[in-house]
Amino acid sequence: MQVRFLGWSTRIVTVPMRVGILLSCLLNGVGPESALATTDNGSMTEEEASSLGEEFGIVVGPVDEEIQKELKLQRPQGVAVFEVIGNSRADNAGIKVRSVIKEIDKHEIRTMADFGRALKKAMTGCNFTVGTYEPAEPGEPVSWGVNFHFVGCKRD
Repeated sequence: MQVRFLGWSTRIVTVPMRVGILLSCLLNGVGPESALATTDNGSMTEEEASSLGEEFGIVVGPVDEEIQKELKLQRPQGVAVFEVIGNSRADNAGIKVRSVIKEIDKHEIRTMADFGRALKKAMTGCNFTVGTYEPAEPGEPVSWGVNFHFVGCKRD
């Protein structure tokens, strides 16, 4: 199952969701815990990374060449934030839609797999940082800026 929504400008972005993983498990007779777990060698699929992002409070996807061009990035690297879930750890940390995650707790993020591994490790602890490139507010002379977000302990 995929969820489609408008991303940058008028482009439609398709993002795999946890529901799709769980439905796949039911159809294939596999437990959801095995589908969401990483393999022994530490690899991470985009779906697993996406699910971890949702648990953190963001809907994300890889920075592809189209996003790279639109945001005038040097390389198609990092993870683009398409949606921030209200009242989540990501929302409380101030992460914004259209930002590009480049670092989690001092670990460089180039791919969805990097994002998933770093986020999984960071969320086992209490506090961590997320480094992003973010668009400036309309009317500001600088088009992009680097921002570091402090993510505090999960509150019940």
